[in-house]
Amino acid sequence: MRIGMMALALGLLALRFLPALPPVWLWWVMPVGGLMLLPFRMYPVAFFLFGFSWACASAQWAMDERLTPALDGETRWIEGRVTGLPRHDDGVVRFELSNSLSRRVRLPQKMRLAWYGGPPVSSGERWRLAVKLKRPVGLLNPHAFDYEAWLLAQRIGATGTVKDGQRLMPASGAWRDAVRQRLQTVDAQGRTGALIALVLGDGAGLTREDWQVLQDSGTVHLLVISGQHIGLLAGLIYLLIAGMARLGLWPSRLPWLPWACGLAFAAALGYALLAGFGVPVRRACLMIGLVLLWRLRFRHHSAWWALLLALNGVLLFDPLTSLLPGFWLSFAAVAVLVFTFAGRLGPWRWWQTWTRAQWLIAIGLCPLLLALGLPVSLSGPLANLFAVPWVSLVVLPPALLGTLLLPVPFVGEGLLWLAGGLIDGWFRGLRLVSGQVPAWVPAAVPLWAWAIGAVGAFLLLLPRGVPMRPLGWPMLLMLVFAPRTMVQEGIAEVWQLDVGQGLAILVRTRHHTLLFDAGPRFGELDQGERVVLPALRKLGVEDLDLMLISHAHADHAGGAQSVAKGLPVKQVISGEPSDLPAQLRAGRCESGRRWTWDSVDFQLWHWPLASDSNQNSCVLLIEANGERLLLSGDIDVFAERALLDSPMAVPIDWLQAPHHGSRSSSSKALLNVLQPKGALISRGQGNSFGHPHPTVIQRYRNRDMAIYDSAEQGAIRLQLGRFEAPWTMRQERRFWREPAPQSQ
Repeated sequence: MRIGMMALALGLLALRFLPALPPVWLWWVMPVGGLMLLPFRMYPVAFFLFGFSWACASAQWAMDERLTPALDGETRWIEGRVTGLPRHDDGVVRFELSNSLSRRVRLPQKMRLAWYGGPPVSSGERWRLAVKLKRPVGLLNPHAFDYEAWLLAQRIGATGTVKDGQRLMPASGAWRDAVRQRLQTVDAQGRTGALIALVLGDGAGLTREDWQVLQDSGTVHLLVISGQHIGLLAGLIYLLIAGMARLGLWPSRLPWLPWACGLAFAAALGYALLAGFGVPVRRACLMIGLVLLWRLRFRHHSAWWALLLALNGVLLFDPLTSLLPGFWLSFAAVAVLVFTFAGRLGPWRWWQTWTRAQWLIAIGLCPLLLALGLPVSLSGPLANLFAVPWVSLVVLPPALLGTLLLPVPFVGEGLLWLAGGLIDGWFRGLRLVSGQVPAWVPAAVPLWAWAIGAVGAFLLLLPRGVPMRPLGWPMLLMLVFAPRTMVQEGIAEVWQLDVGQGLAILVRTRHHTLLFDAGPRFGELDQGERVVLPALRKLGVEDLDLMLISHAHADHAGGAQSVAKGLPVKQVISGEPSDLPAQLRAGRCESGRRWTWDSVDFQLWHWPLASDSNQNSCVLLIEANGERLLLSGDIDVFAERALLDSPMAVPIDWLQAPHHGSRSSSSKALLNVLQPKGALISRGQGNSFGHPHPTVIQRYRNRDMAIYDSAEQGAIRLQLGRFEAPWTMRQERRFWREPAPQSQ
């Protein structure tokens, strides 16, 4: 039976790695084939087919719920009910709308909407909204968070921006939002956001600085309600009833064991519902339920059996949870603990058990964190030694009890005030640790090096005395010191990152690195911090020889400070240095300046008679082995005419579309002289500026130019000097991504 359950889990997990879903008829045939195999005792194959067919069917139903392409970009009046916990920050209301209805069109049942400058929205309300609809897509960059996969796992079929709306019905039945609103009125010594995260699993109230501290210290799991919180509450209830029975305080007419198991599971389930029933919580509830059931029946089973049943239970409930990083981390952490403590010949002292558990979890999860593209906390083992018992045993009891007793005057608020003070003291301690050792964002390693490192981590988890265990350390260090693929001499590797409505282009030669523009920043949305800096680190960039900011507009220069804060930058130049932050110490773009890096030639141009910011863009020409790329910033037709009178008016191979392909750029005169063979366009999906303009696209197509658009193809990598077609992120096929359009 255990082999059959393992085969079922493998079938369910196989969905995560599919480049495309099999045809519908096949996943209807697979369970029939599985039933036919059962009489021949081939139940592992049958269970695998059952799991795989159910996972494919579930994924296909979620894909079918997506917004149809015909409605993409349209504005429609829709009606629906607000669900989940709406977020109100920086003048933007973000919420989910379920059971959406609209006349004459079929809409996804679940949408994720943003209302800029909108009124307060509460869960349970029914609204009539004018929404500009968008298909569920996200930015696609190397080794980055896959927003499109996350939306599918949440079964969100569309996103959108609310233009207008009318509340049709007040809130009803939204008790989680009601609890959150009540907690927001409590004095928690300035830690209301963290208190709500601990009680409800809603981290919307945490600041960016709070998240950074939690990430650097490896303690994020303590404020997103991990399984240990659920297990702790269930254990406390069980031990309380067992202690009362032993002391004679439990009613004799009620058998204490069934009541202890039942109330412990009810408490765990209640906390899980309060927390939103996420993946770690589901896993914890299933494992707690199994353990209590076995305790009730006086049976003992291995922890592996409980973990396997919980894994299958979570995946059968929703196979798409395998697309979430939290799913893998949750089960992997428990698996490391089970493997570490199961089958040991001698007991450890309590302090040995606790300290070794933290270090072994850090070692066991390191390869997985790298595979998921997540940062690795170097101070996590030390921070968790004190943070886990502090939050679980000191902070959590008054927080939960205070929330339960809020209707009682002064008592509930007093407990929450105490919990807030304890959280504040905890954060102060975390800052001391994380400030000394921030999280490590490693560069992506080759698959073979990762496999060696994963085997090394496995060896280190084995008991002492096992042969070859000491080899685990040098094998694990392959994750840190894996050889990097060097750019060849005379070649320039160019990455146009997918930053939305903005521009960020990385240029690497064998020994030098240049960043042309740093992505946009609009309010709190800083793509330099969220996209550009992590991408540079994942690509192995340790410093920048030059950061060239074409001009001072926010969509090109907005992320510059974040990049400069996160990486050493030797020099910054710009077409508008005086309009950039003084901390960058930017120099002026010197028209006509030339230099050579590793046999790759660079040349600058700037129009001295520019009258606006776009015309002030610093232009860069790169030539490698005779293949040329022109990075033009946001120059318009007037600056283009001036460029054509300069020494840079030479035939090129690739053109970074000026001003994101706007109608005011890419003039016929420019294209006639430069004669580019292809264009790279960086812009946001469905942007309000209408970039790229249809006339510009038609102009490119009339010249048979290859068009590569970041909104359609994600990040684009061009090996300048090889005279090859660029590679795009959408060529890395996943079943939840639409195929990359063919370049024109």
